Amino acid sequence: MENGAAKPVIVAIDGPSGTGKSSTSKAVAAQLGLSYLDTGAQYRAITWWMVTNGIDTADPSAIAAAAAKPEILSGTDPTGPTITVDGVDVSGPIREQDVTSKVSAVSAVPEVRARITELQRAIAASAVTGIVVEGRDIGTTVLPDADLKIFLTASPEARAARRSGELKGADLHATREALIKRDAADSSRKTSPLAKADDAVEVDTTDLTLQQVIECVVTLVEEKRAGK
Repeated sequence: MENGAAKPVIVAIDGPSGTGKSSTSKAVAAQLGLSYLDTGAQYRAITWWMVTNGIDTADPSAIAAAAAKPEILSGTDPTGPTITVDGVDVSGPIREQDVTSKVSAVSAVPEVRARITELQRAIAASAVTGIVVEGRDIGTTVLPDADLKIFLTASPEARAARRSGELKGADLHATREALIKRDAADSSRKTSPLAKADDAVEVDTTDLTLQQVIECVVTLVEEKRAGK
């Protein structure tokens, strides 16, 4: 390209909860001038809609029947990502325990995954400068042709400590058990399980500070851009 203009770079960042995915993805996108998409928030948003509208989240067929109804819009500015459902700002409510406890069940329904995956691909395709997309199946299912795939890991202990630091007053042991349970549900579901893509770069964040993880990922993206 002339004038040294970088072509859009699509970065997929996957991994379980508590590995620093969101903080890392947002910071990397902001630093490199890329868009940002939190796919977990989209699954939480559709779960919130199901709960709010009285859909039985223990009934996959009821979830499937309603999957196309809510209109979910994701703002992709890394410094202030937004999410609305049918025009309502749900960035707060989707983080509440009621949604958190049901999101794995709702996310496992194939019709939900198909709907949200389509949404994610459209957002990534329209990102002018490129985008950092974080989730659990981005490198494997949503964007298998992403320019760079990163899989963040950390020990259950480290992840629980971070997550309970976020959830003020959370019980560390209970948080660790909940994370392990969530991993098992996400890794064993039939449709697009949490998995590391064969061509992903694994970054173990257990002993790294957030700043070190961000620097590591920024370097990987810059190397990928330079190699193009």
